[in-house]
Formats: sequence, C-alpha cells, structure tokens
Amino acid sequence: MRLDPATGWCDGVRHCPSPNFNERPAGEISLLVIHNISLPPGQFGTGKVQEFFQNRLDVTEHPYFAGIADLRVSAHFLIERDGAVTQFVSCLERAWHAGVSSFEGRETCNDFSLGIELEGTDELPFTDAQYQALNLLTEQLQAAFSAITPHRICGHSDIAPGRKTDPGQAFDWARYRAALEKGEGQ
Repeated sequence: MRLDPATGWCDGVRHCPSPNFNERPAGEISLLVIHNISLPPGQFGTGKVQEFFQNRLDVTEHPYFAGIADLRVSAHFLIERDGAVTQFVSCLERAWHAGVSSFEGRETCNDFSLGIELEGTDELPFTDAQYQALNLLTEQLQAAFSAITPHRICGHSDIAPGRKTDPGQAFDWARYRAALEKGEGQ
C-alpha cells in the first residue's frame, strides 16, 4: 500500500469511488478520525457499506436500511474484518464522514480530516488483520500529511460527543498507538 500524494489515492487497495464528497477548503489536512460501521448492524462481509457509500443501497433488503436511505455519507477508507482496504474518496477531497463535529475548537472536521471506517461495532473486538492494515494505512497518511501527529488521531466520538460513539469501547487505542510508535505498520 502506498499513497500517491499527487492524487490522494492509495495504490494496492481497492478503489470504489463514492459520489459523496466535495472540494476541501484551503488548508492543511491535520486530523485522522477513526470510525466503525457494519451494514446491517452487526453483520460483516455483506458489501452493503460499499453500496451505501456509493448511494446504491437497496433499502428493501433490510428494515434498518429504510432509516438511512436519505443519508449521503462516505469515508476516505474502509478496513474490512479480513484487513482488506477500500478507498472511496481521494485524500485531497472532503469525504462526508464527520458530520457536525469539532476538534480543539475548530468546527466542521470534514474540512481538515481524513476518515477511516473499520468494519465492526462498538462492542465487538476488531481483528488483528484490521489493526495491521490500520497501522500501515495510518503510517502512509502520516507520511503524506505531516500535521497528522499522534495527538491528532481520534475517534468519531471525540469530535462528536453525545452524538457518536464509534469506534467504541472495543477499539484498543493502546494497542493501536503502541504499534504506531514501534512502526509496526511497515
């Protein structure tokens, strides 16, 4: 996996372009936001996250889908349970992952952040393959966007408290940060 800083796309990952993005305002990309998602909730490997981010989700396939039918969202990346990485939006563009949000007093985190979705839930542990892929991807993003320091990596719950809970209590922040410090994504 290698991020091309000229295009904002990673080589060596699946590309699944989403229409749910727009141009970033001028400024430095300086925040990495970790999320979780599964569609239907608690079910993995369905391909429904990809369909959702591409506005192709068939809302008749599951009752939960009716409640999200009108949402237009995306993230830059999804890491599935087996560690497979999919990119939906160039890192140079603004994906629609953070919503109403604030980090250190700065509103609208989509303007200056990158979003990574982990296939999962708040309660179920993430897989070794996901942590390994997340570490590698994070290192690529930090190399390309030097303002994303360890202090500027957070969960969706940190930038939208009371509104969002992901990546949830099952996400092992200590493991993730320790692996990054050791360079275990390389």
